[in-house]
Amino acid sequence: MTSCGTYNSVHQIPETEIYDNTVPQVIKYNDSLFTCGNNFLLKNEQGLWEMYVEGDALQRGLISGALSHDLILYQEDVFMGRIKEIIPSKFKQSILRQFLKWYNRKLYLHVPNEYQTEIYGVSRYASEEYDYVAPPYLRSLYLHAAHDIGHALNDLSMVGCTSFAAWDDKTSDGSLLIARNLDFYAGDDFAKNKIVSFVKPNKGYPFMSVTWGGMIGVLSGMNTKGLTVTINSGKSDIPFMAKTPISLLAREILQYSQNIEEAVAIAKNREVFVSETIMVGSAHDHKAVLIEVSPLKFGVYEVENTSELICSNHFQSDTYKDDDNNNYTIKNSHSQYRYDRIKELLDDTDKVTPVKAAAIMRNREGLNDLMLGYGNEKAINQLLAHHSVVFKPEQRLAWVSSGPYQLGAYVAYDLDEIFGKEHLDRQTSMGIDSLLIPKDDFVNSTAYKNYEKFRVNDRVIEKAIKTEGELSPDFIRTYQQENPDYWGVYYKVGLYYYNKGYFAAARAEFEKALTKEITTLPEKIQIEKYIEKLNRRLK
Repeated sequence: MTSCGTYNSVHQIPETEIYDNTVPQVIKYNDSLFTCGNNFLLKNEQGLWEMYVEGDALQRGLISGALSHDLILYQEDVFMGRIKEIIPSKFKQSILRQFLKWYNRKLYLHVPNEYQTEIYGVSRYASEEYDYVAPPYLRSLYLHAAHDIGHALNDLSMVGCTSFAAWDDKTSDGSLLIARNLDFYAGDDFAKNKIVSFVKPNKGYPFMSVTWGGMIGVLSGMNTKGLTVTINSGKSDIPFMAKTPISLLAREILQYSQNIEEAVAIAKNREVFVSETIMVGSAHDHKAVLIEVSPLKFGVYEVENTSELICSNHFQSDTYKDDDNNNYTIKNSHSQYRYDRIKELLDDTDKVTPVKAAAIMRNREGLNDLMLGYGNEKAINQLLAHHSVVFKPEQRLAWVSSGPYQLGAYVAYDLDEIFGKEHLDRQTSMGIDSLLIPKDDFVNSTAYKNYEKFRVNDRVIEKAIKTEGELSPDFIRTYQQENPDYWGVYYKVGLYYYNKGYFAAARAEFEKALTKEITTLPEKIQIEKYIEKLNRRLK
């Protein structure tokens, strides 16, 4: 038994109560099954990792770290590799490290001691390879704020998540149903090892969430009281200091709330440093609401005279009616378009079921079923999702998608069954075969295969644009044929021709792009400016 020291330097761990600091002993049966007492990690037939962990904060951290050690190392390698890909200069990487150290200097003041302790436990299994970035505990703490920092600095809110809730006359049995896509993209490899995590804490309510190795925060989850949490980013100003990471706020709500009132009280009590919508569904209240948080404002939005709630990436409460960032998002991003498309699909769907909800989350067309081209961020299914979930809170049922994207089968889980047993079968998936939502047939289509080829070739043409490389006419023709309805294939070829000085050809490609559904207003304006410039040049 040991007591962790007071947090007074970047090399020390957070002040804690007395916890059992014993290193967990993990039994490895094979590459897909690991156990530690009553805790375990296994890989199911659909390729999802399922992890069950119980205990106090330090025990949870140490056990989940020990069970998922390889996944933590993998995830950190992928994340750091992504940083190096975006910032290849070692000098700039050094500047970034110094910036993060300064930026996160008071992060610990905004993270509950319980979660600092759990993160410390997980950090014991972090790679030594990246100690030059920060010591393991501090680095693990930083990574929980990485989504917020990237969202604020790079405006990743333009990659938009979509969710909805329906109940009463909108669902087949009248009960509450919630569905969401998490379109958070950090590279293909980042989403390969998703973990469906089941946590039974010694304080608060047991809950499930979809996560990855080393991450204790929540992006999508449900607890045993039938309370659900999903988060959607909004447009933020650049903050001056990290405060409460949204995923940890969502985790606190999930672990300690049994109804909407309690969820709102927790959210009000935390300072955040980016703008985010937290959709909270509640079996107790038989409805869902949106908690809209930002550094300076707080709002709660709930619908009246209807039994459906839609969320994309703009705020809807009166608090943000005159907010400049929010109005900019509505006008210039694809958030309103996706909102309208969800509304259209719900209007066309008679009595939503989990299967129908998954179909909505997989929808690739635009308004009035317009072909957008695959990967267009105006689509509900942008073909880049980390995961998709469907919840039925009153029945404590959750469905989690498997890859690729949300096209694989949705695996069903019963929280009452999982947390109601004293001992679980640690060698069998916790999923319910009879409730499995089958994979999308699109994954077997020629169009899908062409889309995957397009994604590879899209990186080739982007590199050619940056480096003024050479592309053959056959490559360009094939590239455009792989995703012919997508405006980007014409825009990027137009940029390539423009850089080469082939101005007539460039103008023709830009004009083709304008005939397609362009993702955002600023991108459309940019194309129009290129055409105006070329018209003057070609007179």
